Amino acid sequence: MHTTPLSPEDPPELGGFELLGRIGHGGMGQVYLGESPGGESAAVKVIKPSAVDTETRLRFAQEVEILKTIWGPRIAAFLDADAEAERPWLATEYVEGPDLRKHVDTHGPLPALLAASLGATLAEALAAVHRQGLLHRDLKPANILLGPNGPKIIDFGLAVFAESNVSLTAPNTVVGTPACMAPEQANGEKPLTGAVDVYALGAVLLFAATGHYPYQANNIHVVFHMVTDPTAEPDLTGLPGELSPLLASMLSYQAQARPSLPEVVQRCRAVIEAGGLKVAQARRRLTSYTVATQQEPLLPGPAAPAPVDAAAFAEAKTNPTTPEPADTAPTTVLVPHPGVTHEPTPTLKDVQAAPGAVSAGRPQPTPPRPRSGSEPAARSLRHSVQARRTAQQLREVYAAGASF
Repeated sequence: MHTTPLSPEDPPELGGFELLGRIGHGGMGQVYLGESPGGESAAVKVIKPSAVDTETRLRFAQEVEILKTIWGPRIAAFLDADAEAERPWLATEYVEGPDLRKHVDTHGPLPALLAASLGATLAEALAAVHRQGLLHRDLKPANILLGPNGPKIIDFGLAVFAESNVSLTAPNTVVGTPACMAPEQANGEKPLTGAVDVYALGAVLLFAATGHYPYQANNIHVVFHMVTDPTAEPDLTGLPGELSPLLASMLSYQAQARPSLPEVVQRCRAVIEAGGLKVAQARRRLTSYTVATQQEPLLPGPAAPAPVDAAAFAEAKTNPTTPEPADTAPTTVLVPHPGVTHEPTPTLKDVQAAPGAVSAGRPQPTPPRPRSGSEPAARSLRHSVQARRTAQQLREVYAAGASF
């Protein structure tokens, strides 16, 4: 997703982070691309003034405290926050790349071995989260960012401490994303266990490998009915045979029938090794493949074929899946009020169309936007952002041509 200029209502900075542009928004807040005084890029999430109330502050403060306890190379890192500010804000590591949903919708499903690599990587990351006594509860393709250093998990806004019965949610309501929600979570059972994240990961991997979810319907209540029906089998159409046994077990209706996350890692490794690769090689190919499909030329001119890893490209499907209609997109909801959504944290794919993008090798001036006499002129993205992008693309070219 491209940045858009700040509006007159946007603050120029928050907590010492200079705000450079908008990178997304939701029903509860706005997400900005920010930069620290030392040049560290950040995704700065701010609650909208109209949404700031006691319950929102409590939930936001809970998200901040949870993020402070989570660490790991596959987790977008917590940077800073102020839940007591007039406009509560939260800054996390900025991951430059699309989310998994956008990647699959644009480029089609991942090849089987790369989907297995994604599974091993995410299962290992979630296992570390569980060891810290937490559950994610809202894992979905939109919460998996495909950055230049591999996939990362974001948005722990619905995370809870394992085996906890404490919740800020009103009685008889369920919060989460129906398309990736485990049956026991959809049924409102408490306490929840790590098996809910195993199920959600199975739904994510199914989408990554096929472009569809276990259960799909135009009506969100129909999806809930399918998820909670013990006789309804998940749709595994199009799933490569080597992944079918694992994902079928991860999507089991009974929580105790699902494998543990360490077992998921080992079974993904077995798929990778049966395909003739080592797990580290598969991870490098996954990153190379997702980065190469995102790559755009630095200079204007005819677009050249993206330098995709040869072995990964040979496995890729030739026909990308058709994106879902907007009304069937998986959204985090509060049931029985589907209109209330929990804001996903969007990401920025690139800044080529944003101020400061390269054309003919030189930064172009920022087009002026209409403003009042008292309004400051629109600011352009700092050159450090473009420098980082150029360096990233050079790394991508090298990685794509490396012999793994």
